[in-house]
Amino acid sequence: MNRRNFIEQLSVSSGAALTAPLLTFSGESHAQASGLLNRLGQAERAADVVIAGGGLGGCAAALAALRNRLTVIMTEETDWIGGQMTQQGVPPDEHQWIETHGATQLYRDLRTGIRDYYKQHYPLTDAAKASKFLNPGDGAVSRLCHEPKVALAVLQQMMAPYQSSGQLTLLLEHKITSADVQGDKVRALKAISQRTGKETVLTAPYFVDATELGDLLPLTGTEFVTGAEARSETRELHAPDKADPNNCQAFTVCFAMDYIAGANHVIDKPKDYAFWRNYSPKVTPAWSGKLLDLSYSNPKTLEPKQLGFHPEGIATGDKLNLWNYRRVISKANFKPGTYAGDVSGVNWPQNDYNAGNLIGASEKDFKKYVEQAKQLSLSLLYWLQTEAPRPDGGQGWPGIRFRPDVMGSEDGLAKYPYVRESRRIKAVFTVLEEHVGAENRAMITGKKEGNTSADFPDSVGVGYYHIDLHPSTGGNNYIDFSSMPFQIPLGALLPKRMENLLPANKNIGTTHITNGCYRLHPVEWSIGEAVGMLVAYSFNKKVIPRAVREKEQLLGDFQKLIRSQGIETNWPKA
Repeated sequence: MNRRNFIEQLSVSSGAALTAPLLTFSGESHAQASGLLNRLGQAERAADVVIAGGGLGGCAAALAALRNRLTVIMTEETDWIGGQMTQQGVPPDEHQWIETHGATQLYRDLRTGIRDYYKQHYPLTDAAKASKFLNPGDGAVSRLCHEPKVALAVLQQMMAPYQSSGQLTLLLEHKITSADVQGDKVRALKAISQRTGKETVLTAPYFVDATELGDLLPLTGTEFVTGAEARSETRELHAPDKADPNNCQAFTVCFAMDYIAGANHVIDKPKDYAFWRNYSPKVTPAWSGKLLDLSYSNPKTLEPKQLGFHPEGIATGDKLNLWNYRRVISKANFKPGTYAGDVSGVNWPQNDYNAGNLIGASEKDFKKYVEQAKQLSLSLLYWLQTEAPRPDGGQGWPGIRFRPDVMGSEDGLAKYPYVRESRRIKAVFTVLEEHVGAENRAMITGKKEGNTSADFPDSVGVGYYHIDLHPSTGGNNYIDFSSMPFQIPLGALLPKRMENLLPANKNIGTTHITNGCYRLHPVEWSIGEAVGMLVAYSFNKKVIPRAVREKEQLLGDFQKLIRSQGIETNWPKA
């Protein structure tokens, strides 16, 4: 669409809106366009880079660009930045070396900031305050389980100086609705305030898609893929025989709860409880039984596996006590009387929703699937309160209390669904299972012991997590198997065609399979930080991002730069 027509169309659709000050702009007749907007009473904002999506990748990209003196506009659909760590209510899933290496220095600064926030503002016990590696919730899933609002506070602190100086403009509760594209370049985006309905044109030399579902890709005509690729296409050991673009991982609407012994905090029966109480996931191999149960499919073997549950954190034999799994507050870490009980976050197999695909869904279907997922989560809570088997032979724990304040939302559930899979760019280079999967890699290299992931000469970051795909909309049960510590290749961050649009979330050049290890908190952060640095480097060198990979001297110079700013590009040698 012609940019003038794009702006004029905006004026018709939104009416008069407040004209915002311009920051910086490089490109054609910007002053003329600004004059037109002023005459129309239309808002426009400009910066060196526009980042759509305020999740972990978006925040990391923004901070990297900001520390390299670019101006940034970042939009976020909800009123919380932080993505899966905050608005989605998921404590960080991380690898076992996270305290010392395998992530960027900035990500470790975030983790240190979260610990320091508790030490400065909460009544911790002396032992907890003295702990270098404080884990406020002592959750089993991570070395740092914490409340979403604490991560939000720390991220806001990290952003605050740039907002105060005007270098960063943060547009909360704004959604990108359309794009102005000419050839292989994005020239502008249109954002709508979900609170006021006002629309704003956002212009920049560079744009970053850090949305949870890769929303900018279809809006800008950027080539992308969704769902599962066929084995004939990727040669991946665990890929299906037939491609299925609609086969995507389950998403989850998380919530939080605590427990007050002897009290009755049973919620009203959810309207869809009868449905979810008798529901069994339609997956192959078959699920262990009903979804609302303490049995599930072992992700690695797919055999039925028993789980334990006791809301006082008491051990449940050799079974994992789900209460402790994603616990974000352990009252034992705080002075006596601070908490009546622990606070536990719920992102479990029992509230994974795989009956609808958010990617590409109409607005109506998106709302329908999210509402059904919310009903599933509320049904799980009600089941725990009224029917869950107790060690003493009874049923239900009525003292379980719903904690809306922890998620900061009106309905008490997470502000946004926890999304595991997105649209993915058709990239200059695609990460395959043979690059990072232990078994597939051994088949390629002929080495079964001492095997390592592929060495990418264009590495711009590192990460690690096992390949973990949850039950899918296409009817797959878990796909879960070993991977190896891996690198993030620059080629996977570059669309094949578009010159000034970059991905910074789960929308990079992975496959359905390898997305399963590139989707976790520290990896998303590393992707975003590398992208923010790439934008700054390309901006200053006056080259397109793809040229940084294509020219050996530029690539070496860029890798030296990012390493100097705390980004690891290689794992330590064994």
